[in-house]
Amino acid sequence: MTATPSLPEGYEISTDPQRIDARRVHHWLSTDAYWALGRSREKQDRAIEGSLNFGVHDALSGEQVAYARVITDRATFAWLCDVYVDTSVRGKGIGTALVAAVREHLRAYGLRRILLATHDAHGVYEKLGFTALDRPDQWMAHTFDR
Repeated sequence: MTATPSLPEGYEISTDPQRIDARRVHHWLSTDAYWALGRSREKQDRAIEGSLNFGVHDALSGEQVAYARVITDRATFAWLCDVYVDTSVRGKGIGTALVAAVREHLRAYGLRRILLATHDAHGVYEKLGFTALDRPDQWMAHTFDR
């Protein structure tokens, strides 16, 4: 079993949808995340509404400092996406601890797998037990014209 890193002191993780700062999440993703640049606020709000959301918050101020979103049926499958850590707190282990907490939360559902896609954070996810697909040739995608 892969170790579960803990959050640095002074931070807490919440799955309470009321604690998600949707304005902040939209700003982070639409201006600084290569996979979501230019995403509209309306689209981001719908994504939040239809997902299981995780926020990392400063325990004293309540300010949200990181976010992750999971699309899941809570039975067989989950897709981890929109993982983002505010630039002001990067390098403290918050992102690694957040993804570990998401993984442990999802473990309780008895899922077969959690998938994700990343362009530049393979090392972070590998530390937490994620591996490349054994048979990527079995996976397909459909892309809609924009």
